[in-house]
Amino acid sequence: MVKTIPLDTTLVEKLAGVSETSLLTLYCRAVESRSQNPILRDEVAVRLAEQLAPALAESSSKMLQIISRRKINPKLVVHIALRAQKYDEYVCNFIDRHPHGVIVNLGCGMDTRFQRIDNGSLLFFDLDLPELIAIKRELLPEGERYHQIGCSVFDTGWMEQVKSYGERPALFVAEGLLMYLDAEKVKALVLALQARFPGSELVCEVVNSMWLKGIFKGIIDRKLQGRFGFKEDTQYRFGIANSQEMETWHPGIQFLEEWCYFDAGHPKLGALRLFKNSEFMRKVQWTVHYRLN
Repeated sequence: MVKTIPLDTTLVEKLAGVSETSLLTLYCRAVESRSQNPILRDEVAVRLAEQLAPALAESSSKMLQIISRRKINPKLVVHIALRAQKYDEYVCNFIDRHPHGVIVNLGCGMDTRFQRIDNGSLLFFDLDLPELIAIKRELLPEGERYHQIGCSVFDTGWMEQVKSYGERPALFVAEGLLMYLDAEKVKALVLALQARFPGSELVCEVVNSMWLKGIFKGIIDRKLQGRFGFKEDTQYRFGIANSQEMETWHPGIQFLEEWCYFDAGHPKLGALRLFKNSEFMRKVQWTVHYRLN
């Protein structure tokens, strides 16, 4: 249930950099939900987008003004919807195996996954920076099994908060997050999860480390800051060369599978479906699934 209350526009103004991208993905899900034959139906996202629109339109942020008018690249809308659908599938598969498991949505932004997939018994945590969680709490109420934590993913105190609810099988989801973070800190985070939650699983989106240097980095930066209107300090900082690279960080990290949105084969991808068989295009930005033993 979305709270229908006047939103303090000063909360929206506090969003900056990476936090703004969460509003972009929210609007992508809302736009797709209202499209013909939608990839993803997210009625909560639709209601959130409608309530946030007046505050975004008054923002000084170029990107927030653009998305409030829903002037979003259609290809990006399809990409975000396919990704959200696949990550929902990962979570649903996990709770089918562990109905009373715990899901931690790292860098959750304005995601509404709990509202989409709740099975009535799972424990779910949304975690993001305090300023974003402050907005989310204004709009989406917490509950007995749904909690919001406002802190950095690197503030490992949140791990103890999750563990305080008892030992449960755990799945950590990092959708559209890790690439914006410092590489050494990402490695430390994954190793901390592996040490504190043995037997857990991690699903995360990554970019190819090749795109973090030279001419390739320039292409990505121009795309983020030009086409999408992100701020200059919103850059990709972490990448891996291949899906097995994280296995070299610790013998307990086990690669399970990978996915690229070309794999969906959805008609809305159009000619992009041809890239399914191109290893170069598949490994620009993709998703990896690990077990942390």
